[in-house]
Amino acid sequence: MKAQIPQNNKIKVGIIGLGRMGQFYLNAMQKSGRWDIIYICDTNPDSLEFAKKMSPDSLAVSDSQIIFEDKSVQVVGLFTLADSRLDQIEKAIQYGKHVIAEKPVADSMVKEWKVVDMLDNSNILSTVNLYLRNSWYHNLIKEYIRQGEIGELAIIRICHMTPGLAPGEGHEYEGPAFHDCGMHYVDLARWYAESDFKTWNAQGVNMWNYKDPWWLQCHGTFQNGVVYDITQGFVYGQLSKDQTHNSYVDIIGTKGIVRMTHDFKTAVVDLHGITQTLHTERPFGGKNIGTLCNLFADAIETGVRNPSLPLVYDSVIASEFAWKFL
Repeated sequence: MKAQIPQNNKIKVGIIGLGRMGQFYLNAMQKSGRWDIIYICDTNPDSLEFAKKMSPDSLAVSDSQIIFEDKSVQVVGLFTLADSRLDQIEKAIQYGKHVIAEKPVADSMVKEWKVVDMLDNSNILSTVNLYLRNSWYHNLIKEYIRQGEIGELAIIRICHMTPGLAPGEGHEYEGPAFHDCGMHYVDLARWYAESDFKTWNAQGVNMWNYKDPWWLQCHGTFQNGVVYDITQGFVYGQLSKDQTHNSYVDIIGTKGIVRMTHDFKTAVVDLHGITQTLHTERPFGGKNIGTLCNLFADAIETGVRNPSLPLVYDSVIASEFAWKFL
């Protein structure tokens, strides 16, 4: 546990967007003791009133330009909708602010790759919320694989099916379900394989006569020969009397296997290797925003970027292939 940092040494941040995800970041930063939340910005008057209650020492503003022009602000948190992030990242670079962003980093692939190019040619630090990379269970599994317990990595199977949001209930700004949510699983497969996609085949189902698939399954190979299949959909019994989930990772090696399941409350990991068999159950851990914020704070304070801190490039690759599979 990190010691409390004196007020004048805290990292000064402006939060832009206090919707669902913005509130997660606000709570995580308040709990960590490492952040001085100077501003909270939102165009919704109700959100600004909520900000004043949640963080009375912060300045609640409706114009983000105030945050960018304040030289004391070191970091901006960009938690608005995807169609505003390109302009906000351009301003962050212009005014020398480090960036924590939600994904995707823009509302089209052309703009997302423009963000990558801009950041590559800037001096600011940036990261994006690919929250599964920060989960205890996936890091436990990856370390087990790294130790050689399952032999050579061969097959990655990922499934995430829940009742979830139906069309019109929240995904349209960042694409259909397989892009908004599914790109996390596209990224996770690439993260495990430590290779880039080579081939893919995909099929989807248009539920409820909606224009975009709300369930999609894709499979293929990575450049290093690892095989993957990914299934994601929010079509898993929305109207059932007692709702349930089917979320798992099943990884097969030449000598052993690892698997994980969760129900959004508890994550269960089974590791069957050549020298040890492990069974671990712990609280699921949610979006792991606190871990992301702490890793980013470390990078700002030390100037050294932890390899586990996601790159914006990683999110853009995941976004691009999620669209290709769709």
